[in-house]
Amino acid sequence: MSTDKEKTLVLIKPDGVQRGLIGQVISKLELRGLKIVALKMLSINHELASRHYSEHIDRPFYKNLIEFIISSPVVATVFEGPDAVTLVRKTMGATNPLEASPGTIRGDMGITIDKNIIHGSDSIESADKEIALFFQPEEILTYERNIDAWITES
Repeated sequence: MSTDKEKTLVLIKPDGVQRGLIGQVISKLELRGLKIVALKMLSINHELASRHYSEHIDRPFYKNLIEFIISSPVVATVFEGPDAVTLVRKTMGATNPLEASPGTIRGDMGITIDKNIIHGSDSIESADKEIALFFQPEEILTYERNIDAWITES
């Protein structure tokens, strides 16, 4: 585990918003020691959805991805911490909730592979790209928490 601070994008998808799981999802990630540095609720339009899911454009599920993500508001967040990308991915669990371990967000709250509550960047490079899609640089805060020294090694 590195001590370098990484940033990663987390989206609480329409099913998480509609089911009232925003607080539980954020809480699970904060309990892991991650720090929120940006947060907003928004309705994703077709153009933003197309840019966000551009890597899947030739996949058979692409149209459904777009329709789902624009169907209702989402909560977009940027979490920061050592190994944030990996930590978020492990806390999310497998994409298919039926294969996700108990204790993970998808394992505890997910229903189907299509409605799996949460999106998290899969690499530092993806995180940088995805954060830029959803947030302006001035929307991402820099601040210290008094507890950070208790969470990470210095």
